[in-house]
Amino acid sequence: MDIVIYIVIAANVLFSYAAWKRPALFEKYLFSAYRIAHSREYGRLITHAFLHGSWMHLIVNMLVLWSFGMALMNHFAGVFRNLAPLHWLLLYFTSIVASSLYSLIKHKNNPYYSAVGASGATSAVVFACIFFEPWKMVYFFGVLPIPGILFGALYLFYSYREAKRGADNIGHDAHFWGAVFGFFYPLMVEPRLIAHFISEITNVPFL
Repeated sequence: MDIVIYIVIAANVLFSYAAWKRPALFEKYLFSAYRIAHSREYGRLITHAFLHGSWMHLIVNMLVLWSFGMALMNHFAGVFRNLAPLHWLLLYFTSIVASSLYSLIKHKNNPYYSAVGASGATSAVVFACIFFEPWKMVYFFGVLPIPGILFGALYLFYSYREAKRGADNIGHDAHFWGAVFGFFYPLMVEPRLIAHFISEITNVPFL
C-alpha cells in the first residue's frame, strides 16, 4: 500500500527538478488562474501541485506528505481495506483541485498571479489525519507538541488571516481550502465515520 505514497513523492521530486532545469516547462505547468479561465488550460489545476519553487519548498512538503501520508494510509486501511490506496489517491488529487478553486475564481482575471506546490494536497492529508485522531499530538515546527484539533484550528485561523492580508507570496487560500476538504473527505465517502469522530473528540485523553 505504501508504494503509492513513494510514487507520488517521486513524481513531485522528478517533475520539480525537471522544471527547474527547463524554465519553459515550469511556466507551462504552473497554476495560472488567468490561463485556466481564459485559455481553458485545465491541466494546470493538477500539474502545478507537482512543481515547487525551491528545494526547501519541496523537501518540507514531501516530509509532511510522507509522515502524515503513512498515517493516513493506515487509517484508510482500517476503513476501506484493500481500497485504501485508491482512496488515498482520490483524496490527494481531488484536494489539489478543491484547494485551487477559490484561487481560480479570485484571480481569474489577473494574468500576473501564479502558484506552485503540493501544499493544498498536503494540508488535506494532515487534516484527514486530524479527523481520525483529533487529540494526537502534532509537532509544531517539529518541536512543540500540540493536540491535532488545536493545531488545526490555529492553522485555519492563520491561513485565513494571511490570505486576507495578502502580504506574501504563499498560497494561504490553497492551504485553508485544502485543509477543510481533507478534514471532510472521510465523511464525504463514508458518512458513518461521524460516529468515530464524535467518539474520538469526546474522549479527551488528558482530562
